[in-house]
Amino acid sequence: MILAHPSVHKTFVQFCREGLKRDIFVGRYILMPDHIHLFVKLPPPSENLSDWIKSLKNFLSRALRFCDVAAPHWQKGFFDHVLRSTESYSEKWFYMVENSVRAGLVTDWAQWPFQGEIQALRLDESLRRSRTTAT
Repeated sequence: MILAHPSVHKTFVQFCREGLKRDIFVGRYILMPDHIHLFVKLPPPSENLSDWIKSLKNFLSRALRFCDVAAPHWQKGFFDHVLRSTESYSEKWFYMVENSVRAGLVTDWAQWPFQGEIQALRLDESLRRSRTTAT
C-alpha cells in the first residue's frame, strides 16, 4: 500500500496545488494502494499530459523514497480517457471511488481517507477536453 499513505497523500495535494500556478487543475482524485485516479485539466497542447504525469511520478517518488519505499514505484505509461458528457463525469467518478470498496479496503467509498478534490471542475467546453487519468 505504497500510495495510500498520509505523507504521500499530503505530497500529492501539494503537487496539485502548485499546478494551479501553471493553469493545471486537478479535480477529484483517489489514491489507491498501487495507483491513482484523477481528473485533470491542462492547458493546450494536450501533449502536456505526459509531461505532467512524469513530473507527478517524480515528485511522489521522492516522498516514497523518504518513506523508505524502494524503487521502482511506477509502471511505464498511464491510461487516460477524454470526458465527453456530464454523464461520463459522474460515471467515471463513481467508478473511481468504488475501487476502494471493490478492493475490500472500506465498505463505503466515503470512508476511504486518500481521496478528495483540489479544484472544483465544471463540465463545460473546457472540461470536455480534459482527461481522467490512472497511473
